[in-house]
Amino acid sequence: MSDKNLRDLAEVDRVIHEPARLLISTILYSVKEADFLFLLNESGLTKGNLSSHLTKLEEAGYITIRKVFNEKKTQTLCSMTPQGRVAFEEYRDQFRKIIKKMNGA
Repeated sequence: MSDKNLRDLAEVDRVIHEPARLLISTILYSVKEADFLFLLNESGLTKGNLSSHLTKLEEAGYITIRKVFNEKKTQTLCSMTPQGRVAFEEYRDQFRKIIKKMNGA
């Protein structure tokens, strides 16, 4: 692996690159929206950890979080913003290029 390839790895989107946020982003990229409990079950994260990572993604402008009432209970819904979709696609494409370079293709 060349020094250039190593620099490419250092330049990936750090917000998305963190493993838990990458998992959350991958889930949200594939659906219109997801509620907190679905994300909790799919990710295997604790409530506090999931909440913290969702906040980081929201602060970056990658997701929106909204609360609605469903049968007198609050439901937290998360969805990826257009900016988040672009960031995820750029991250994915950048990683594809890095892997391609590593494989010598």
